[in-house]
Amino acid sequence: MKDLHVVIVGGGAGLGALIAEMAVAERASAIGVIDLDPDAAQAALAPARDQGLRTAWAACDIRTAPAAHAAFASVAASLGRVDTLVNSAAIYPRRPILEISDEDWDASNAINVKGTYHMMVAAIRQMRLQDPQGHIRGRIVNITSVDAFKAHPQNAHYAATKAAVVSLTRSMAQEVAPDGILVNSVAPAGMATERARELGFLPELAKASPLGRGGEPREMAEWVLMAGGPRNTYMTGENIIVSGGYIYA
Repeated sequence: MKDLHVVIVGGGAGLGALIAEMAVAERASAIGVIDLDPDAAQAALAPARDQGLRTAWAACDIRTAPAAHAAFASVAASLGRVDTLVNSAAIYPRRPILEISDEDWDASNAINVKGTYHMMVAAIRQMRLQDPQGHIRGRIVNITSVDAFKAHPQNAHYAATKAAVVSLTRSMAQEVAPDGILVNSVAPAGMATERARELGFLPELAKASPLGRGGEPREMAEWVLMAGGPRNTYMTGENIIVSGGYIYA
């Protein structure tokens, strides 16, 4: 990520906050965070501020285009340019398949799909105006899930939204390839997060994986940084499955 300006949507906590921290360690020169929680957004920027990097944040409900576009524009103006956008914002409302309500569907689609789309559009409009670095004007990485590729009766609406983001990634990648903008997604399997530990999911994750454990968040974030970083100059429209063999691509 050396010298890149990186914006993480949903970067206030979890995988998004870790990506922000790791981007700093990989020598990004500016970090922006967009999150619903303003305190979390500011807290996630602490490692970047400690290194004296340029930072910016915006609190935003990404479900509507005007709000999402305004938040992105504010952060982009503060950072000067945006080289990499990471879409990490999502909700994960577990519900048995026969009990999913209209409200559940609407909330999942609004955040996981529409919100991702709104932020992609905002980033593309900005990136198209930027001078290219080499052949590349910008990179977008969407966080999907292995749930997009397998049956998930306990969370079918979430899985459906992640499958939608995989499709959206491919369509957008083809649309903006002539502009020198690369669009990819990363699909993590179950992660050994602190929340997973609290909920007792670790034995379930270990049993499901040929490697005998859930993935560490850092192992997932590494692939996000690869797809969104300067080493990626040719890959676009791809979905990278990081599942420890749980799903064989």
